[in-house]
Amino acid sequence: MKYGESSFDILYLVFAIVFGLLIIIKHKDNKSLLMGIATLLLGCGDAFHLIPRVLNYFIDKDFTSILGIGKLITSITMTIFYVLLYHILISKDKLNDNKILTVSVYTLSIIRIVLCLLPQNGWAMQEPSYLWGIIRNIPFVILGTIIVTLFYIQRKQYNYKFMWIYITLSFVFYLIVVFGASFVSILGMFMLPKTICYILMIITFYNYLTKYSTYDTQK
Repeated sequence: MKYGESSFDILYLVFAIVFGLLIIIKHKDNKSLLMGIATLLLGCGDAFHLIPRVLNYFIDKDFTSILGIGKLITSITMTIFYVLLYHILISKDKLNDNKILTVSVYTLSIIRIVLCLLPQNGWAMQEPSYLWGIIRNIPFVILGTIIVTLFYIQRKQYNYKFMWIYITLSFVFYLIVVFGASFVSILGMFMLPKTICYILMIITFYNYLTKYSTYDTQK
């Protein structure tokens, strides 16, 4: 298990970082640039908890604190990732005029990040606070619901057809791990399909770069 999971994690990180850089380098408009930044942030953010997780399998050392801090950093970068998804959606689209929606997205993101930073979470502890795991994820779930709804509304734009499904499934798998893995450890395996959803999002971004960005720039 440790070899299979470790190999998968490493390949995912390489995939996300390489494709993030590739999209940034080859971007043809602001939307594709945001997609590249979001992809790179996704890979770099996940690296903070996946690399210690991989090392923990092969090095006889207590990685509790490092893994905890890595999860904290990942939680923050993931929140920023969804803010970038929002900006990808509103770039050159009618949603750009909805200031209430923008304020809501930023407010939820700030609340989520502040909650993540509070010491009550116990990130570096052997058993972090389960209650605070629920509390900090409330604004995150609301934020995710907004993003999913917006992608569903715009599912016929560009190649967004399945993005709302990828985001929804990633949240479902994430919440199963957050709320269930503490009681049934095998549920932690749902991080793998969650990561596959991220890979599918990255592929969607790259498809936009190769198929739609030139046309969008000329409109």
